[in-house]
Amino acid sequence: EQKNKFLPMIAKGQLSFAFGLTEPESGSDAAALTTKADLVDGKYIINGQKVFSSGMDISDYCLVVLRTSKEDIKQKGITTLMVDVKSKGIEIRKIETLGHRSIGTTQVFYNDVEVSEDSVIGGIGNGWKVCDSCLWYERLCLSAARTGAATACFDLALDYAKNREQFGKPIGKFQGISHKIADMKVMLELSRILFYKFAWSIDQGTASRHEAAILKLYSSESYKSIADISLQVFGGYGYCMEYPVQRYYRDARLSVIGAGTSEIQRNIIAKSLGL
Repeated sequence: EQKNKFLPMIAKGQLSFAFGLTEPESGSDAAALTTKADLVDGKYIINGQKVFSSGMDISDYCLVVLRTSKEDIKQKGITTLMVDVKSKGIEIRKIETLGHRSIGTTQVFYNDVEVSEDSVIGGIGNGWKVCDSCLWYERLCLSAARTGAATACFDLALDYAKNREQFGKPIGKFQGISHKIADMKVMLELSRILFYKFAWSIDQGTASRHEAAILKLYSSESYKSIADISLQVFGGYGYCMEYPVQRYYRDARLSVIGAGTSEIQRNIIAKSLGL
């Protein structure tokens, strides 16, 4: 019923959704969330806070991951509710960020927000499973976006290296610059290979958590490195707000933090190796 009602409108671009998982006291330890929903007279009453909810200020609905019961295992007792952003009791505050300013980053307060029982996504107590089931696609889409952004940043640096002249020739003719360009090209190609390999694994039904972590880790850190190297190629001009390379530098810094830090990805990879 939910799919029939909402998916056609989403496909037509008539509805937009935000996602509410991270809280002020639960970042990497996402399952330690404390936002709760109590069932009262056939309605869920939500109280709590979410932070770093992208696009909440321009969305129609938010998928809010919260606690509906207390369990010894923190991943249990978690449910995902679909909440109308215009509901009474929701307060949205915009957070000023270093980069990624094209879409608002927000902190959201839920104060006795009422939603109906049919707002549950995936069943009561299955909220963590709902999040986990999206893992493959989140890692895949984010890696594609970061590799695409890194490619655009690389193109700027390559063009600049070919056209900027010092000491009577293009700076790209100096080994100190040409090797930087070569290193960036290698990172881009490896990011693409890992991306297509993981996409293939998903299609084959063999995708694993550590493969997702490898893709996320490498594509994110490559983007960050490429943005940093590109700015260096531009020299002083790269440090000026007038030149677009500075935006990639600021945006890339989030890639190793958001949607699972690089440290968390390394933990997952190490655990898969029995460490």
